[in-house]
Amino acid sequence: MVGTASCSIGADVIIGVALKWVDLRPEVDPLTGVVSDDGRSHGCSASDHAALEWALRMAAVWDAEVVVATVGPSGADALLRGALAHGATRAVRVAPSGDSEHAPTSDEVGVLLADALAGADVVCCGDYSLDGGSGSVPAFLAAHLGAAQALGLVQLDIGGPGSLTVTRRLDQGRREVLAVSAPAVLSVEGSSAELRRAGLAAVLATRDAPIELRSAPPARPRRVRVTRRAPYRPRAQTIATSSAHLDVRDRILALTGALVDRTPPRTVHADTAEAADLVLEQLRAWGYLE
Repeated sequence: MVGTASCSIGADVIIGVALKWVDLRPEVDPLTGVVSDDGRSHGCSASDHAALEWALRMAAVWDAEVVVATVGPSGADALLRGALAHGATRAVRVAPSGDSEHAPTSDEVGVLLADALAGADVVCCGDYSLDGGSGSVPAFLAAHLGAAQALGLVQLDIGGPGSLTVTRRLDQGRREVLAVSAPAVLSVEGSSAELRRAGLAAVLATRDAPIELRSAPPARPRRVRVTRRAPYRPRAQTIATSSAHLDVRDRILALTGALVDRTPPRTVHADTAEAADLVLEQLRAWGYLE
């Protein structure tokens, strides 16, 4: 499948890169679910590294400027300076609003990154982060920039300024080839490219490189707030008293329901409206809907 879009790009090309500063080795308490945050193990994911590498390759072909941006605390400056050492030309960090009650949503992050990367012709992102993992920020970012989007890419072929042919991974081993033109937001898989090594001279030269700092506006009140977090605990099973005489094996089978008759799974090929009707029909059969 091939898609096309019109191209509108100026003489001075700007490529943006959205990076996320995350804990690469988080420790989670198995009883409480509390995550221990250690700033020494922070960095960005392999997909973010791939996004930066693709941006640098585009910059080499298009003679473009590369701007990297992230939303995070002061510790994220090390991540941005690392990107500068690899070849980025400018770095922007958006400081969180200071509301420690909740982390910004994907939509809120998209708004902040859109402001930091305004004017970019192409923005490269990782396909998903290591913490939230929803992969929704690139889509929100494209919406706020008013740009086209091509997400989950495994290959990029760079053409003239602002023009690319990209390959997306689809289900069941299929691929989709798209012709993409600026302005556009791209998200790439970590396996699509390996970030080049930064030279020692570049690393030393960027140790104190300036980072453009922007402050996020105060977070808007949310209509839905998380009041409590707890680890998943399955609901206890109630076994009839008549099963008390069963041996251990039979009691395990009774507890797990391993021998209970169930509706076998099925694969349905349908359009969107028909698929929605089938889902509603099945929910009614299970008793979730009246």
